[in-house]
Amino acid sequence: MSSQINYTLCPVCGSAGISEVFKVKDNSVSHQYFYIYHCSNCQVRFTQNPPSETSIGDYYKSEDYISHTDTSKGLINRLYRMVRNFSINQKKKLVKKATGLKNGNLLDVGSGTGYFAVAMHKDGWQVTALEPDEGARMVAMDQHSLSLLPVEELFNLAGNKFDAITLWHVLEHVHDVKKYISTFKKLLTDNGKLFIAVPNYTSHDAKKYGRHWAAYDVPRHLYHFTPHTIKLLMKDAGLKITAIKPMWFDSFYVSLLSSKYKNGSINWFDAFWTGLVSNFKAMSDVKKCSSVIYIISK
Repeated sequence: MSSQINYTLCPVCGSAGISEVFKVKDNSVSHQYFYIYHCSNCQVRFTQNPPSETSIGDYYKSEDYISHTDTSKGLINRLYRMVRNFSINQKKKLVKKATGLKNGNLLDVGSGTGYFAVAMHKDGWQVTALEPDEGARMVAMDQHSLSLLPVEELFNLAGNKFDAITLWHVLEHVHDVKKYISTFKKLLTDNGKLFIAVPNYTSHDAKKYGRHWAAYDVPRHLYHFTPHTIKLLMKDAGLKITAIKPMWFDSFYVSLLSSKYKNGSINWFDAFWTGLVSNFKAMSDVKKCSSVIYIISK
């Protein structure tokens, strides 16, 4: 049995004002149920009794987990792969525009199988890439001849070194969020930028699917953020959010998976419509987008 972490206080702000929201099924690996809790103070939601940092690795071991296996099994994963190249190009443009640099020194944390890191390297950036999962590191080496470092190396890197630090859907997986954020601050150059992309449980698609919302992804997603929570985390670390950008494709991908989890099979029309409505609502307020990119400075 894996060791678990039981929170009696909010793991983000330390408040005692935490309460159970609902239980969510791990649809990818274990098919166990985990409870989602809510903090009334900082608005974060978190997975209660998640596996510890040393035992959570087993919950990533599935050929269906595309970010670690690069699988093309199933139509949803094939659609994901089709959109990936476009998304990577958009991320490249965003990093260059926000930093004002054509090339520089990049730290990519949670690189998965390495597609973004490879793209930035080919574009002339010096790239340090970290990935906790050994299987994903092996895929990156086999497919890209890319050597990814274990994520523990983050704490051995030289300070004031990186022009850009990127976490594409990674922070929600990190056990010690505050330690990571304080480390990023030390690693950034004075004009460097931190890019954090995370799901947003206040989005329309999250509300529509409730406990079946795929971006809860228990127990791999330890935290479930809102823009308010991210703002508080950055302020506490002495950082500031300078821009918020939408991730338009995520609402469709997450809605397709959510529909499958809720109904047993995908209701294509309903899932597409949900994603469309979610994006429409976010057009007037990006903080309502299914997934959000935060651009952060010292």
